[in-house]
Amino acid sequence: MNHKSPAVLSASILPPIIAGLFALAVFIVDTMTPLDIAVAVLYVLVVLIAANYFQFRGVLLVSMGCLALTVVGYLATHGFFTDTGALARCIMSISAIGATTLLALKNQSANAALRERARLLDLTHDTIFVRDMNDVISYWNRGAEELYGWRRDEAVGKVSHQLLKTVFPTSLKEIKEALLRGGRWEGELIHVKRDGTRVTVSSRWSLDHDEGGRPISIMETNNDITERNQAQQSLHRAQAELAHVNRVATLGELTASIAHEVNQPLTGVVTNGSACLRLLDLDPPDVEEVRSGIESIINDGMRASEVIQRLRALSKKTDLNMVPLNINDVVSDVLRLLQREIFDHLVSLKIELAAPQSCVVGDRVQLQQVIINLVMNGMEAMADVTDRPRELVIRSSQHEADQVLVEVQDRGRGIEPKNVDRVFNAFFTTKPDGMGIGLSVCRSIIQTHGGRIWVLPNTDGAGATFRVTLPCSPDSLPRKADAASPPAAA
Repeated sequence: MNHKSPAVLSASILPPIIAGLFALAVFIVDTMTPLDIAVAVLYVLVVLIAANYFQFRGVLLVSMGCLALTVVGYLATHGFFTDTGALARCIMSISAIGATTLLALKNQSANAALRERARLLDLTHDTIFVRDMNDVISYWNRGAEELYGWRRDEAVGKVSHQLLKTVFPTSLKEIKEALLRGGRWEGELIHVKRDGTRVTVSSRWSLDHDEGGRPISIMETNNDITERNQAQQSLHRAQAELAHVNRVATLGELTASIAHEVNQPLTGVVTNGSACLRLLDLDPPDVEEVRSGIESIINDGMRASEVIQRLRALSKKTDLNMVPLNINDVVSDVLRLLQREIFDHLVSLKIELAAPQSCVVGDRVQLQQVIINLVMNGMEAMADVTDRPRELVIRSSQHEADQVLVEVQDRGRGIEPKNVDRVFNAFFTTKPDGMGIGLSVCRSIIQTHGGRIWVLPNTDGAGATFRVTLPCSPDSLPRKADAASPPAAA
């Protein structure tokens, strides 16, 4: 059972007692003194005090009591004889009491509605606070108390961004300009709680206006997404680990191709070196031919270095490095690496690459990994084919206005319709010795790049086509002004 302290009890009873004594004093002055003024108008103060301490019915009773005292005071002083001045003062007092009662009840009703809304806002788990256009907090709900650690009385009156040490994704000026233009803003913010820990929130701002359309306040609603972001980061790390494992496993399968790629330039170095020695033995030495041979040695050395760098990049565990890339260059790098594998699988390669402006923003190593997986899968799917050519087609083209499409089409055994939606699931495989992670890794990589990957059976029933779409680099898209401008006259 709750017991109120004497101080609280005194504070809650004292104002109504004072109001009652004041009403009695007004009645005595109105009745006992011959003042020619509307003394009874002072009863409005009693009504106003009552409105702060009583509900609807209590305020009405106090108001009716004040009206009764006004009438009684008038009759006690003037009786039933008509005194025009006194009667006018009495009517004015009654009107003032009635109007005050009406306004007090209306204000009480509005305050009750506001308290109910505030109570409902306290029920949500979201943090909600309201601040004026100078960012001074005027409302702070229970969710904000629980998340940040400051009580309502401690937060109200403080500048929100100073209290929470807010880290914005861009400048506060730019955010407020966007808020004033559209009335809303959404983004991720970093706040510091009372205990010093940092929390990441998904923040939504809504602008409120007065009746004249002028902005007066901002309501900020925040959801704590710290744990969600940490889980996403853990997932991305796990996906990166899996992708690295897949790359290393793939390189193990490409031993012959790697040896061939490295051996070719080294053979050129040895051949040109021997030729240079023979040319130096001539009398006189053929200096120009020696120079040409040495240049060839340098070029072959650079080729070998490039091969090793590509292999090192594929085997190395690195963070995501998103840069503008020409998707055709990525495909060409992969095909140079897989030349020996293509030859050994007796595959006829057909390349249909789009114009050079097929640029995307992506990680070169990860996109190479996707193309390698798709090409290797296509060749393995045709390993048992004997009744038709083992043709592998690689295409790149513009897909819609802002996407690049890459297709890898084989003429293999195809994919059963029931497995079309399952081939990208982790650990699903139709190969006897497969791990089932290659296509799953491909999907994760493409999704990280904001693209999409899917597979379709070929229309003639022989083989399948894997399709990958990636967003174009903004710099590679034609400008609207350029597209709209008419061609120059000849």
